[in-house]
Amino acid sequence: MRSSPTTVAADCRGWIIDLPGLAAAGRSGHTVYPLDGARLIPLPEGSDLYMMPSRQAVGFAADESMVAADGQYTAVAAFLPPGYTAFSLAVCRSDKTAPRLPLYCYCAVCWYRGKFHVPALRVDTDPKHDPSRFDRRAVGQQVKAWLRRYPANRLIAHHGLVCALQYSCPNAINLFLRRWEAPVAVSGRCNARCQGCISEQAATAVKSPHNRINFIPTVEEIVELAVQHLEQAPRAMISFGQGCEGEPLLQGKLIEKAIREIRKKTGRGTLHINTNGSLPKAVARLIDAGLDSIRVSLNSARKSLYTAYYDCRNYSFADVVQTLRIAGKGGLWISLNYLTFPGVTDDENEYAALAKLLDSVRPQMIQWRNLNIDPDWYMETVDRAVPVRNRRIMGIPELMQKLSGDFPDIRFGYFNPPARSY
Repeated sequence: MRSSPTTVAADCRGWIIDLPGLAAAGRSGHTVYPLDGARLIPLPEGSDLYMMPSRQAVGFAADESMVAADGQYTAVAAFLPPGYTAFSLAVCRSDKTAPRLPLYCYCAVCWYRGKFHVPALRVDTDPKHDPSRFDRRAVGQQVKAWLRRYPANRLIAHHGLVCALQYSCPNAINLFLRRWEAPVAVSGRCNARCQGCISEQAATAVKSPHNRINFIPTVEEIVELAVQHLEQAPRAMISFGQGCEGEPLLQGKLIEKAIREIRKKTGRGTLHINTNGSLPKAVARLIDAGLDSIRVSLNSARKSLYTAYYDCRNYSFADVVQTLRIAGKGGLWISLNYLTFPGVTDDENEYAALAKLLDSVRPQMIQWRNLNIDPDWYMETVDRAVPVRNRRIMGIPELMQKLSGDFPDIRFGYFNPPARSY
């Protein structure tokens, strides 16, 4: 076994091997550095290793100079399972023909102490997305059973045939296994054009890993799915706002009617929404109807970078902040879905903006979600939106430690927790 992390790469046959002559490298923003063995964990179960096409592996030679591996070795990155946050991204050297990378997180990966390791941390121990918890055969059987029982419900068919069986969405699978958090997709439209949107991309950008729902469910279809789940599932939740749709608040009136009908039939479980927080008045109406919990997504607490990434349509960052304030006054459980990118999220200027936001809205939780995007593509946006000068990178672990000290009441995690006890 070697005492220091070494670079891994894919050879011409596609085999992933280590390159003993090169110390492993990691990336934060534009900065490249040797990976520290003290900040590595074994590659988690459920991770995937990806080749990075037209990109050479990069590491450090014995004289500490940064060098690219032989051209036959393609760079490799790790995609981590839910619940893990990456500290460093993969390093590579691209040629001029390199295609833009698909929408995944490209965590650095190396060979260390006889196995693959990654610079990451498990931030949430909730097992509801753990690969070991999913019996694919049972899922298929349950989807068929639900479709027989509810043959006219298009929403159940969508979440079964598309989300669970085609996309392997953990929440959709959990719906059919009658446990934990279940999805309720309602909107095919969005009022943002996020750079890293996983459900709709311009033809010149990248291919979306998901397609959006292509119909608007009825109140009856929503209630039929939701009440069944809320009445039977342990730690039951339903969540409006999924990866297979646009912005759920654009169907705010539909959601409001559905919540009122659901609560006529059951008081059990948590009613939750995942949203960009763009329509404060709609959120206020949902609170009045009986919404329990909200998760608002943002890539940055800095207006300029938020706007550059989200490309907002008919709303602003100020509307997002107002939504969070309304949610707080309404007594909701508030989570920030903080799209984390090493070298940007842990910039001291970003921390100052985040601390100001947290002082203003006081969420109960920060969900540390890796931003799934080609790193070079995202850094082009960052460089246009915020000044390159005066960037001081803390490191993701240091950022988390500082936040814990300054805001000890804010919980760290990855998944939506139930907001109601029963």
